[in-house]
Amino acid sequence: MSTIEFRTREGGSTRIDEAAVAAFGGQLRGELLRPGEPGYDDARKLWNGMIDRRPAAIARCMGAADVVAAVRFAREHDLLISVRGAGHNIAGTAICEGGLMIDLFTMKGIRVDPEARRVWVQPGATWADVDAEAQLHGLVVPGGIVSTTGVSGFTLGGGFGWLTRKWGYTPDLLRSVEIVTADGQLRNVSPKNEPDLFWALSGGGGNFGVVTGYEFEAQPLGPTVMSGIIFYPFERAGELLRFHREITQEAPNELTCLFAVRTAPPAPFLPEEVHGKRICGIAMNYAGPVEEAAPYVERIRSFPGEPLADLIRPQPFMAHQKFLDSGQPWGRQYYWKSDFFDILSDEAIDLAVGHWERITSPFSSTLIMHLGGAAKQVPTGATAVGHRNAEYVMAIQAAWEDPAESDRHMAWARAFWNDLHPFSSGNGYINFQTEDEDEGRSRAAYPPAVYERLADVKRRYDPDNMFRHNKNIRPAAIERSPEPAVTSD
Repeated sequence: MSTIEFRTREGGSTRIDEAAVAAFGGQLRGELLRPGEPGYDDARKLWNGMIDRRPAAIARCMGAADVVAAVRFAREHDLLISVRGAGHNIAGTAICEGGLMIDLFTMKGIRVDPEARRVWVQPGATWADVDAEAQLHGLVVPGGIVSTTGVSGFTLGGGFGWLTRKWGYTPDLLRSVEIVTADGQLRNVSPKNEPDLFWALSGGGGNFGVVTGYEFEAQPLGPTVMSGIIFYPFERAGELLRFHREITQEAPNELTCLFAVRTAPPAPFLPEEVHGKRICGIAMNYAGPVEEAAPYVERIRSFPGEPLADLIRPQPFMAHQKFLDSGQPWGRQYYWKSDFFDILSDEAIDLAVGHWERITSPFSSTLIMHLGGAAKQVPTGATAVGHRNAEYVMAIQAAWEDPAESDRHMAWARAFWNDLHPFSSGNGYINFQTEDEDEGRSRAAYPPAVYERLADVKRRYDPDNMFRHNKNIRPAAIERSPEPAVTSD
């Protein structure tokens, strides 16, 4: 009888009868895709074009029953598994080499209860999907800053965005979760039902199972908000970042500002003479009535000198959520480094300007977002979010198209990060960590007490570390020794 080779959790291999694999596929409402079959190569593509792995099989799930079948099959045969939501994560952990990929990409259902202000979301949905349904009712679920980002990984990793200062990190709005745990059981968890597991899912990453549904509390906003971006020549970057620091120290919780450096696109709103050249800008969103935003817009516009473009205006919140999308298209090569900061010192700003002057790709950029506000008012440890007290986050985003240029562009991002890291608060953001960041960096994403509690919850719900193809938190009972690499051959 012929067999199919799979990779095991510990990095070895096992062979499973084709009949057993076919029987597993027959349990699914969705498809079980194998190499060479129609749809397989499309299913294994991610947003980050650097990631190119080939699972032995892809279970393209249609619902929770498919996920239960996939987890039980993987457990029975001790298989390496990975879990894909919308596929937007920088590290590419959604795809495993030689194992079983549990693919949730087609699970995009969303339901809104406008009276209760509740939104139920399946794990393949993006924030654009959620916005489209919630904004029909004048509601939002606080999400990110790029609409193609997936809800699932973003939420599990403690995501932030334009509305964080007003309503907190996205897990702060989470009210219940449907999850398939390592024992193959479907559970509904909330602050009242298995509260420790619910707490761990509120920022602890994809370590505890396969989430098949989220319930969020929505907030009233829009459909029109005061938002947009104002651009200046790159030569003003140091001055503008200091101005950004000044206005963010004054900002109410409703106002979120983001400083950006990028290459000017050939857009009609920018003068032709700056197309293809570096520019800098401050983007903003006011999470309140449009008419109340005027003094804050005036303050942002008070930066001396003529801007290259002023795009701050009343506009649909959904349009604002999408304005950064074009700079992060699917399939490009991406490598990010990031840090949180309590302050932006003059020395750190000067170092950043120097690295922007040496940028190696026209597709690379840097974003510095103001956090704090309502997110900082929730006590550390109330959820598993590890960066509760941060004032700023800097994302150094190297991007390019030719894989042969990878070393040069990655070196730029690493050098930038190495120079700025001593000025940071020392902790990082799980969702911005690349494939090559080590376990120590993942530990640093959480306060020690939070990390130890996460490890204890992991021990209780996944003692064998079945869900490890991620920024892994090992079960507390497992001795902390290096595990075999499982991301590539």
